[in-house]
Amino acid sequence: MANVMSPIVAERIWALPLSGSAVKFLQYLVSRSDFGGALPVRQKDMAAEYGVTPQAVSGLMAPLCDLNIVLRPRSEERNGNSYRLHPLAAKYESPEAMEAAFRTALVRIQAGDLPNLKLPTYHQAPPTPTGRPKLQVA
Repeated sequence: MANVMSPIVAERIWALPLSGSAVKFLQYLVSRSDFGGALPVRQKDMAAEYGVTPQAVSGLMAPLCDLNIVLRPRSEERNGNSYRLHPLAAKYESPEAMEAAFRTALVRIQAGDLPNLKLPTYHQAPPTPTGRPKLQVA
């Protein structure tokens, strides 16, 4: 069985306004998620598995939720901290399954039924600085 990671997040993860620890936690979430993005693990269990406190999980999760990479259910739909990865950030069992999920997600985004990812729209990597750094001692 293949394991296809969304290129939308995988290729732009370097450009996300996230700390290294949040990026590492996102990798944990993707590995722990079901195909399509469901996260079948409660926040307290994530904390135990990841070796941090539940408060630390909340802190790592917050920037991912702010970017809509991780979606929180509406309060009336919550049943014990059930989060899910955005369909455009999830892993899939095959490229065909990913394409079908992306098509559905884009229709839902256009209909206002699903928030869009808040990712930087870099088309290429920013240029690297050239020359020597200008270092001065005060």
